[in-house]
Amino acid sequence: MISTATRKTLRPMLRMALPIALQMLLQTLLNVVDTVMVGQLGEVEIGAIALGNQVYFLVVLFLFGVGSGAAVFASQYWGDRDVAGVRRSLGVSLVFGLAGSGAFALMVIFAPRALLSVFTTDVAVVRAGSGYLRVVGPSYVFTAITISYSAALRSVGNTRLPMYATAISIGINVVGNYLLIFGALGFPRLGVTGAAVATASARLVEMLIVLVVTYRGRGPAAAPWHDLRAWDRAFFGRFTARAVPVVANDLFWALGFTMYTVVFGRLGTEYLAAYTISDTIGRLTLVLFIGTAQATQILIGNDVGAGRLDEAREKSRVLLRTIPVASTFVGLILLLPVAALVPQLFNISPTSRALLAQFLRLFALLVVVKVLNVHIITGILRGGADTRVALLIDVLPLWVVGVPLTFLLAFAIGVPPLFTYAAFFCEELLRVAIGIGRVKSGAWIHVLTGHVAK
Repeated sequence: MISTATRKTLRPMLRMALPIALQMLLQTLLNVVDTVMVGQLGEVEIGAIALGNQVYFLVVLFLFGVGSGAAVFASQYWGDRDVAGVRRSLGVSLVFGLAGSGAFALMVIFAPRALLSVFTTDVAVVRAGSGYLRVVGPSYVFTAITISYSAALRSVGNTRLPMYATAISIGINVVGNYLLIFGALGFPRLGVTGAAVATASARLVEMLIVLVVTYRGRGPAAAPWHDLRAWDRAFFGRFTARAVPVVANDLFWALGFTMYTVVFGRLGTEYLAAYTISDTIGRLTLVLFIGTAQATQILIGNDVGAGRLDEAREKSRVLLRTIPVASTFVGLILLLPVAALVPQLFNISPTSRALLAQFLRLFALLVVVKVLNVHIITGILRGGADTRVALLIDVLPLWVVGVPLTFLLAFAIGVPPLFTYAAFFCEELLRVAIGIGRVKSGAWIHVLTGHVAK
């Protein structure tokens, strides 16, 4: 029997999580479609797109950090029904997001070869990837605006608009890929450059949809210019104290995982192709849980902002009980059919295909720990504004254990690639042990709205 407390937690969480998860599923499927389409051209083109997407991964994680940091405030303000606070949070997140995305855009437009050479020594991959980055670079700014507004919309309960905007933009991207990669229906055959043009166009459309519909609806996120600027130095300081750890968390986590890409890129193009595809499939299996983690952050933030601290604690306890069961089921699905079928979809070498199957099976065995960590850090700790401790729990195991161990195994000892891949998960085991202890301590709740417990 499912308890009343469990139902009370899971029902609103799933209602909010499903649109978020569907949006992320569509985005991940787009990466799969991109990889499959470009994969028909060969391993060099797969590597070029993979490294271009790895740079975008850094940008998006920085922007998600900014958006999540703003959501720490916005969700608590919305719990207290403080619309002005929601809009101030959106304004500051736009400042951070546009500054960071602009810097990344300038880097990939003017120095793409230097950047890509960090990941691989393959001259052909660097050349193709540089052309891709120069085209998609300006779209990073579009993404910054989209993510800032999407985070604000979700914080006030509107999870559908970001999903619809993403769905439309993905449709444009897929059609554009078909027309411009292969030169279908009389369009020029542009290969990797065609994929870049389609992607940049889709991101522009997504941004315009979010902005137009938000301001036509005149909801809490439809902030006029003066409301976006209505924050003072004191608010900026409070925002920075809680949000910057989230940005640092996502950025250092992204940089750490980028080191894993560096490892496989330098081991060889075959290894890079296997790792890239397995990483994409792994993210695809996690989209529902990333959605439930983000919904958890919003719901717990609403409770904390309104002073309902006992309800926030109960939600955290329910999640620690239910998430391992659900993620085990997903792991079994991935372990059995997917690991056998997915490698056959790609035009890669037999070595890459065999490695890909091994990577997917190992990921399936350890997905429970990964999913639990996502909910502890992204959902519970950030929902309670415990962003500094979340930063330490997420980043230190990665940089102290995961990255050094991976480099040691790959280059100093020279173990087979599967053992190098397995080293990624040592950090996850350490992280989950520390995270569960923090949640059970109850010290993760920080009220930002001035409310007292009810």
